[in-house]
Amino acid sequence: MPRAGKTYPLPGCGGITVTESVEFVGDLYPTRSVTKSVPFPRHHPVVWGDGKEGPLSAEEVAAYDRDGFLAFGALLDPAEARECREEMRRMASEPALRSSERVVAEPDSDEIRSVFEVHRLSEVFRRLVHSGRLADRARQVLGSDVYVHQSRINYKAAFDGSKFGWHSDFETWHSEDGMPAPRALSFSVALMDNLPFNGPLMIIPGSQRTFVPSVGQTPPGYHKLSLLGKNLPAGPADRTAVTALAERHGIRQFTGAAGSAVMFDCNCLHASGGNVSPFPRTNLFVVYNSVDNPLTTPYAAPEARPGYLADRDFTPVPRSADLPRR
Repeated sequence: MPRAGKTYPLPGCGGITVTESVEFVGDLYPTRSVTKSVPFPRHHPVVWGDGKEGPLSAEEVAAYDRDGFLAFGALLDPAEARECREEMRRMASEPALRSSERVVAEPDSDEIRSVFEVHRLSEVFRRLVHSGRLADRARQVLGSDVYVHQSRINYKAAFDGSKFGWHSDFETWHSEDGMPAPRALSFSVALMDNLPFNGPLMIIPGSQRTFVPSVGQTPPGYHKLSLLGKNLPAGPADRTAVTALAERHGIRQFTGAAGSAVMFDCNCLHASGGNVSPFPRTNLFVVYNSVDNPLTTPYAAPEARPGYLADRDFTPVPRSADLPRR
């Protein structure tokens, strides 16, 4: 159990306090067992090791450490992005896949919301997920070999694509998957143009340094509800904390053409709005976790989530040549 520590107010944040120094016995990031969400500074670094070995410049590593993310204007070229779109459409048209538990439909329609474990379902996505273009950057920031904790495609359909509310991925992965430390990161790769009006990703810069606990117990089989993003009893970030951190740091919206990408820390508070525009927005998400940060028993859930959501095969992504450019 945590022992009481000193707290201090966040400037200009409506009286919200953050724990400055807390001694923990066991769980360093207690959440869902708490009765009040009291944010506190993370106990681990954002950049692990010296961050020197890899394709990122020293300036880029410093920016990632400061903001919690890096944006790339053209991680994929147009031909690669087109190949990925063709593959995602092929997958979406397969009747067997559409009936699989790996496919999550929109809560109010039959449109696909997400397809999980795409690097195991598709050779096209396996090559991209294993490419040095993504994995080398993850290794550099995480300071170790990495494995794929999760991969998915988020289809945000035109007119009816639903929102993803404010949350920290690490809060979920810690609670429900047993991820001990925030030594993981995600890539969001645009497969279609991400526009200001079709529900692009939003991140609060600097929020990676503050852990925001969630209030509410995790019921059995919770992932079946949480993946729909509606009426969640646990997991969403506390609104007071989100407001305070946004007032302090602002909000960054990520738009860009197909092939652009964002790499962001697992503890960043992020969200995306619904898509009522006539233009769909589809992104590939890849989560890399350090092989030195393997999953254990969930910290705040009655059972672990299925492997297609949280892989427990910690085999490192092979160190291989990048995808050939066309």
